[in-house]
Amino acid sequence: MTTTAGTKRPAARGLLLLGPALVAAIAYVDPGNVAANLTGGARYGYLLVWVLVAANLIAGLVQYQSAKLGLVTGRTMPELLGDRLRPAARRAFWAQAELVAAATDLAEVIGGAIALNLLFGLPLFLGGIIVGAVSMGLLAMQSRFGQRPFERVVIGLLAIVAIGFVAGLFVNPPDALSILEGLVPRFSGSGSVLLAASMLGATVMPHAIYVHSALARDRHGRAETANDRTRLLKITKIDVVVALGIAGVVNVGMLLLAAVNLRNVDNTDSIAGAHAAIGAALGPGIALVFAIGLLASGLASTSVGSYAGATIMAGLLKRRIPVFLRRFITLIPALVILGLGVDPTWALVISQVFLSFGIPFALVPLLRLTNDRAVMGDQANGGFVRWALGVIVVLVVVLNVALIALTILG
Repeated sequence: MTTTAGTKRPAARGLLLLGPALVAAIAYVDPGNVAANLTGGARYGYLLVWVLVAANLIAGLVQYQSAKLGLVTGRTMPELLGDRLRPAARRAFWAQAELVAAATDLAEVIGGAIALNLLFGLPLFLGGIIVGAVSMGLLAMQSRFGQRPFERVVIGLLAIVAIGFVAGLFVNPPDALSILEGLVPRFSGSGSVLLAASMLGATVMPHAIYVHSALARDRHGRAETANDRTRLLKITKIDVVVALGIAGVVNVGMLLLAAVNLRNVDNTDSIAGAHAAIGAALGPGIALVFAIGLLASGLASTSVGSYAGATIMAGLLKRRIPVFLRRFITLIPALVILGLGVDPTWALVISQVFLSFGIPFALVPLLRLTNDRAVMGDQANGGFVRWALGVIVVLVVVLNVALIALTILG
């Protein structure tokens, strides 16, 4: 009996160490993902399944590298960059990183506002204010009570998101053969390339790359001994696989939901229209669960986005501003867009395209830092990981260049 308890305790302790990747993963199922994935499925059916699968595999590798950087060095990625860049370059890098974080926040607040409109009929502008206020409360909780309670709330919201966006697949399952065909890499015109870039920007999130090093470091501290490093890195791998596995299932599930129920259906080019079509096809219960999932997505992801913005500023500028002031400032662009009556789904998709252009600025420094033995010691990347990350960077840059060319040429 004693032996059995003894063998269970290390496993239980290991489970308690999970969490940072699950918080980072909320960035991968935010309202921007909803807009991009529903649009992709409604317009192109199963065509772009391969984009989401590839993006999720990329995200898993990248997020583990960010967490490993924080655990091995005891520093966040923005802190390490801040120490290495000259003042002018450091400020320029901070500016683009903050713009990326702002684009993320834009999508999350708008998505939450849409959800409140669908659930309660609230005006979008008022919904944006409510989402901002709730996110302030979550951030205040993190500041007051620490990371663990914050993690629990965000993970709970992640569970709601997963149920909300996958439930419809059990009512009307997708075709297995069509899913397999969707795993074959291909495009269908410039519009599908634009959506692929949007999906990539929504799935491989630059601000999540920056913040995961902070989440892992803040939870575990620096791994001082070789045994500590081995143990924490093993737990972190499990954490990342579980978290990104959930995010991947949710993202693919959203696209399949649209491919099965929204293909060739009129007025599904917006989240509100897609919600109505889902209700018509699957019933009001599934539509309600979908809207609740969207709301949970907006509330959780905007809180994580603000956490990321604070990490970026503290690391690169060595400055901190009160969390409520930061939340208020980053809320303004979303409220302006909602107040002007801009199509919210269009704003979501474009924000994700913008995010895809920020990915190389996060990936290239991460690659250089985790390859550097002076930074990582014996945990520096080996040949295969160096090669894989290098290919990822090249593919992202090529996709973005293709996107620019196709957009300009029409």
